[in-house]
Amino acid sequence: MRLGSSIRRRRGQGPRRRKKVQGEASGRGFRVAGYAGLLATIALIGFAGGYLVSTRILFPAPVPTGGLVEVPDLWTTAREDAQSRLRQFGLELGAVDSLQHPTAPAGQVLGQGPLPGQLAVAGSYVRITVSLGPEQRPVPDVRQLREEDAREVLEGTGFSVAVDTAEADLPRGKVVRVIPEPGTEVSLPGEIRLVVSTGPALVEMPLVLGLEQAEAEAMLDSLGLVVSEITTRFRFGRDQGRVVEQAPPPDSLLDPGSFVQLVVGRRSRRGGIGRN
Repeated sequence: MRLGSSIRRRRGQGPRRRKKVQGEASGRGFRVAGYAGLLATIALIGFAGGYLVSTRILFPAPVPTGGLVEVPDLWTTAREDAQSRLRQFGLELGAVDSLQHPTAPAGQVLGQGPLPGQLAVAGSYVRITVSLGPEQRPVPDVRQLREEDAREVLEGTGFSVAVDTAEADLPRGKVVRVIPEPGTEVSLPGEIRLVVSTGPALVEMPLVLGLEQAEAEAMLDSLGLVVSEITTRFRFGRDQGRVVEQAPPPDSLLDPGSFVQLVVGRRSRRGGIGRN
């Protein structure tokens, strides 16, 4: 009986020991976590302190020599005015770039850095970009070209084209005149005006019926018409030696150099054909 009781006591003590061991392990875990948190806090404080020491003591940022000023608006001003305006605000003109611009006159400010309204340290530099003005090119000589060809050349060079017409000796559709004159330097995209021929002025066929042959030929020659054929026809009375028929008829509109045919009265029945 005593042996059994002893065994029961020992078996009963087993669970109590296991609970004690588990409690000790849990306490040790809390202590390790606390140490880790403390070390992390110390590391963070050390890093922050090192950063402050390096940026404030060992490698401090340069201290501005002056106060901050607002950058003025320089756009559309001339370069010389920009420099004087910057000095009024305690700033200096820095690098100057330039570029061609189709409308802005030469020397006008097209851009700046820093931008207007930004803050800058007094005495610092402001960069600007100024216009070189529009690009200029000489006017090509397109006289005596057809209108379509002349337009293609001018527009390919960068010019715009306007067209007028006028009567001229050149064939219809060809360029008679270029305004401005070829070779003139013109800013792109300047306008070039072409004067295009509508052809020679038309000649009105006069009435030469009843005129002596020589008189009729002289009149037609003075108008730039050519008597290409003279035919004679027997006529009585005063029509002998005079023009009795003409082609084209009177009041016809003809190009200069057009041919005219005349029929002249003759005295005998024996006829012939004369050519001028």
